[in-house]
Amino acid sequence: MGALDESLTLAVNRDASIRLAELAKRAGVPRFLFSGSCSVYGKGAKLDLDESDPLHPLTAYARSKIETEAALFALADDDFSPASLRNATAYGDSPMLRIDLVANNLLASALAYGEIRILSDGAPWRPLVHCRDIARAFQAFAEAPREAIHARAVNVGGNAENYQVRDVAEKVARLVPGASVKYTGEIGSDPRDYRVRFDRLGELLPGFRLAYDLDRGLAELCARMTASGFDRADFEGDRFVRLRALADRLDRIRGGAAA
Repeated sequence: MGALDESLTLAVNRDASIRLAELAKRAGVPRFLFSGSCSVYGKGAKLDLDESDPLHPLTAYARSKIETEAALFALADDDFSPASLRNATAYGDSPMLRIDLVANNLLASALAYGEIRILSDGAPWRPLVHCRDIARAFQAFAEAPREAIHARAVNVGGNAENYQVRDVAEKVARLVPGASVKYTGEIGSDPRDYRVRFDRLGELLPGFRLAYDLDRGLAELCARMTASGFDRADFEGDRFVRLRALADRLDRIRGGAAA
């Protein structure tokens, strides 16, 4: 979305999030959980990044997450306790399925074309986490002792769930018989490259464990998409790609305003 309209990304992801936190604090809400992102690490200076490492945002989206965190933590006091969950890259089946996320996209490509199309060289690292585990993490943070999460940014995922894009493609190839891996080279070398550590999550919330690894999550998603008859028209349409859906809505809004 940031590539389509950076100002809109910042207005919604940063400014509106901060405004919501301010209103929550004014209303007496004691705990505020923000959906952050591991994308804040961008192109890491090293692998195995943790929350103390420098941030290198490469997109408006990532910048919005960093700036919102700073504003939230400035609001923290004895009565208002914010925390930021820096989620790894989401994947998995959900009622509002997205296929513009790396693991979901590679699987969707395999089902639609019989080809697993990788736009980069496949080398970049991504930490992955199932969407249901993100939801479970929010529940765990909501129930956690205040001192464990107060004014903290915490990576959400698992150390074993860091993968290079080509590793994800290989797992998809095993799930979809006959699907071949194709490097299209459309974007060349992807500058986003980050492998992340999640030790702080285990230290602060020792009872929390991921329910999914990538093998289980991909197998479940593959079964659901196959059962629903996911095909090329679905892959190329707007329904499952957030950017296309938003662009369509913006066009309608602007068209109506012009009329």
